[in-house]
Amino acid sequence: MSSLAHKNPLRPEDYLALERLATGRSEYHDGRIYAMAGASRVHGLLAANLSRHLGNQFDDRGCELYIADMRVSVEATGLYAYPDIAIICGTPSFLDGKFDTLLNPTVIIEVLSPSTESWDRGGKFAHFRRIESLTDYVLVSQDKILVEHYTRQGEQWLLTAWSRPADSLVIDSIGCSVPLADIYARVTFDPDQTSAT
Repeated sequence: MSSLAHKNPLRPEDYLALERLATGRSEYHDGRIYAMAGASRVHGLLAANLSRHLGNQFDDRGCELYIADMRVSVEATGLYAYPDIAIICGTPSFLDGKFDTLLNPTVIIEVLSPSTESWDRGGKFAHFRRIESLTDYVLVSQDKILVEHYTRQGEQWLLTAWSRPADSLVIDSIGCSVPLADIYARVTFDPDQTSAT
């Protein structure tokens, strides 16, 4: 992500006004707007596979799944971000009457990209951990089979990782599981990239 230049730091309400008129998506923190890059084919496949397999388990369960275009606000830190997938089980709470800025996600899933991986693992997760409703944070690698699942345990976060197609991502808080073979369906890896990791 790259910061878009402005003379003075923008207020959150100015960001929201601009973002709601924009054709592309940008994230916001500490007075700055950060443009988001487009996603790769593999990134899109992984997000679509996950959303389909998780969403199919939500029939009559009061859960909603949002893909990429639902902004999430971290009220405690002032971050506005677009997770690849945000899930809410229960009644969604929104910033205002526009219904485009979710305040209380239950689960956030990010498909890791080379340009954003360190941010998704570090700073962004530090912000998301401040959302009281968040119980699970999932990172999905796009250069190898690897799913990392952080589960809130009181004030701590427990990491579980899976790396075999026969393994399943299990998210108890929403009563869902997805085999990694389904998450990575139709995904092929660059041999040069996987041999280097």
